[in-house]
Amino acid sequence: MESQPLTENKRRVMSFDRKDYDNETLLNLYKAILLPRLIEEKMLLLLRKGRISKWFSGIGQEAISVGVAMALDKDEYILPMHRNLGVFTVKGLPLDRLFRQLQGKDNGFSKGRERSFHFGTNEFHIVGMISHLGPQLGIADGIALASLLKKDKKITAVFSGDGGTSEGDFHEALNVAAVWNLPVIFVIENNAYGLSTPVNEQYKCEDLSVKGIGYGMESQQIDGNNILTVYDTIKTYANSMKNDPRPLLLECKTFRMRGHEEASGTKYVPAELFEEWAKKDPVANYESYLIEEGVLNDSSVESLRKEYKNQIDIALEASFAEPEITADTEKELNDVYAPYVQKIINPGSAKKSPKRMIDAISDGLRLSLRKYDNLVIMGQDIAEYGGVFKITENFYKEFGKERIRNTPLCESAIVGAALGLSVKGMKAVMEMQFADFVTCGFNQIVNNIAKIHYRWGQNADVVIRMPCGAGVGAGPFHSQSNEAWFFHTPGLKIFYPSDPFDAKGLIAAAIEDPNPVLFFEHKALYRSITEDIPDDYYTVDASSAKYVSEGNDVTIVTYGMGVHWAKNILKNNPEISADLIDLRILLPWDKATVEDSVKKTGKVIILHEDTLTGGIGAEIAAHISENCFRDLDAPVMRSGSLDTPVPFANSLEENFFRKNVFEKKLKDLTGY
Repeated sequence: MESQPLTENKRRVMSFDRKDYDNETLLNLYKAILLPRLIEEKMLLLLRKGRISKWFSGIGQEAISVGVAMALDKDEYILPMHRNLGVFTVKGLPLDRLFRQLQGKDNGFSKGRERSFHFGTNEFHIVGMISHLGPQLGIADGIALASLLKKDKKITAVFSGDGGTSEGDFHEALNVAAVWNLPVIFVIENNAYGLSTPVNEQYKCEDLSVKGIGYGMESQQIDGNNILTVYDTIKTYANSMKNDPRPLLLECKTFRMRGHEEASGTKYVPAELFEEWAKKDPVANYESYLIEEGVLNDSSVESLRKEYKNQIDIALEASFAEPEITADTEKELNDVYAPYVQKIINPGSAKKSPKRMIDAISDGLRLSLRKYDNLVIMGQDIAEYGGVFKITENFYKEFGKERIRNTPLCESAIVGAALGLSVKGMKAVMEMQFADFVTCGFNQIVNNIAKIHYRWGQNADVVIRMPCGAGVGAGPFHSQSNEAWFFHTPGLKIFYPSDPFDAKGLIAAAIEDPNPVLFFEHKALYRSITEDIPDDYYTVDASSAKYVSEGNDVTIVTYGMGVHWAKNILKNNPEISADLIDLRILLPWDKATVEDSVKKTGKVIILHEDTLTGGIGAEIAAHISENCFRDLDAPVMRSGSLDTPVPFANSLEENFFRKNVFEKKLKDLTGY
């Protein structure tokens, strides 16, 4: 397996054009491409010996990783994939720490929580992928957008394989980059196979580079095995894009000389392809060229190989010597969220004005934009149109369209872009036009923004506004209460105000919090309730539930529209003395307040508009049964909507809510 330095009788088959690059540049490129090749060879040897468990080999396509990374500045972000070892080595990651990462040791980059190269590091300006191909492209858009807004003239490069170009995220990210003129280089490593599926079964077009043309961006195809071509192409475009921001789609033709991963084997690839591409080995051909140019000789090659092998061996032994990671439950739980202690801000003056919930949210957003000049709001139709509910109406006049950004209809790319802004230290609010549409960005939310701090310490300073709920005759696709979908996902926070005061204070608190917040806003409450609330900026305690009313007979735990249903039913049944608790924060929810109330009343019912089965109420009921059993005088009760999609007709929608069922259960519970 181990490659050998070329001698004069080993002929190269590739042509190289050095242009005006000096010998030092050519030599540095050789050093950069040799190191990952030697690491790969060592890893394959260790894999056969059983000293490592898995390896995704990039042998045969190193020129792309190395050429891209060498052409960009050290502080420019690259979003690699699991075969881009050359990106990590060129970026200067210490080998011992990199090897610790790859072996799941504690002092790698992700505390043993990531496999192979699924990690990032702001220190070295790398953002790692997740296993779902495509989401990294939207993040690259966000990083590039931050560079554009900060005017720092930085380029972002992001990798995709040929298989990944079929993903919706690929198309969304290219479209956003083109529309916004983002300085992103989309690098496609076309290595002929997506795992075992050949390219003729993946797409119909002859060349992937034509896909960029369809989005109105510059597009080019190059020989991905020629490191000088890769380096020069990236260098030339990057220098141009700094002064003329725009995206580039770069298809690099190459070949994977090993299997998808070593356990996959290569039987699905015709033998003649290996023979053909072996002649185009990017390391051997470049090495031969440099010997011809007099930049290298056999002696210098051997000396360099010996030096690198020694460095690799030393780093490996250091990493092998590290003890296996020891689980620490408290540490694991503490790393789910970025560290944050809220400091509640009270309004500066006593002046109040009557505001509907829609006005309160708008006010909170406006004041937050003034407080944080690094805050960007993104969403469909939010600029001139003001959003479908007019919450951001006229915002663009004060803050400009750079910060109040209309987006294409591509939820996944925009959630990814919001995360990319976070990587560059900015804040983002994204409006889902309707909470129902969040399905189109689901993967980015539950697998990227929710997990990224736990994975490698990168916070997601993202608020996603979620206009939700039924009662407005909008039917099955504009009326869902889907908070339970996300309640199960560690790393997210869920806010759900029920009145104007909380709506304004909680949207401000959500933006202050460096963690990802899904902010649910019930559409039927937007204009149906009015409250005198402070005009000044303020925040609400984002860790505790609140008592709407207090009593001794029963505890009602609810949130959102459920608060108003319960208030009306209590008003119609004055004989019932109830603790009415508005959770406000659904994740993490305030267990202490609920437990204290249940221990006082001995009876509890949980109410939510969401369908009954699998709703948040089930988890709360289970917690109460487990932790307050001795204090209960009756079974824990739940009430939710009918287990059907939300219907359109008013009579059907009213029947869906099952408010009469809640009232009956409440009466039965108090009389138990």
